[in-house]
Amino acid sequence: MFSGVSFDHQASALGIAGSNGSGKSTFLKCLGELLPPSSGNIAWEDNGIALNKTAFKQKLGYAAPYVNLYNELSCRENLTFISKMRHQSDSIKTIDLWISKVGLKHAINQPFGKLSTGQQQRLRLASALFYDPDILLLDEPGSNLDEDGRNLITEIVTAFDTPEKLIIIASNNPDELDLCERIFSIEEESFVE
Repeated sequence: MFSGVSFDHQASALGIAGSNGSGKSTFLKCLGELLPPSSGNIAWEDNGIALNKTAFKQKLGYAAPYVNLYNELSCRENLTFISKMRHQSDSIKTIDLWISKVGLKHAINQPFGKLSTGQQQRLRLASALFYDPDILLLDEPGSNLDEDGRNLITEIVTAFDTPEKLIIIASNNPDELDLCERIFSIEEESFVE
């Protein structure tokens, strides 16, 4: 799908733009190590030191409409499960705080499968953020969200966009891309800044 892609990017918000089917999601999946590149490699560094896969995964938050949580688990149970899988000791208080931050306090004990698609997207965002990652990959973060939910994306990106953190947003939504310091566009299988 891509060839000869190489770039360095310091911590800040980076946008990946492109039309539907251009490869934005595939690129983000490769960056997040959900999908291996067919050739070449992706290297992540922290202060000039290469990150191994385990260290990278501990720093990564990933949210996308295709990332599924467990339908039968409640909002709180899903985040608690993720916390345990990451071998982190996030308290129920922290988990509940993030569920409230994304506007799901009223649905805290509701199963994921019973939530609307917009509510599910909000919980996906919470699942990527509650353990305070250093790298945040968001694929079409405003997907299925109402106006309040899209405002939440702005708040999240603004709060996350610090010199110590990196956020990459793949989107064709101009409002989401406006939050980015740099934007690469995927055009005919190549990246254009």
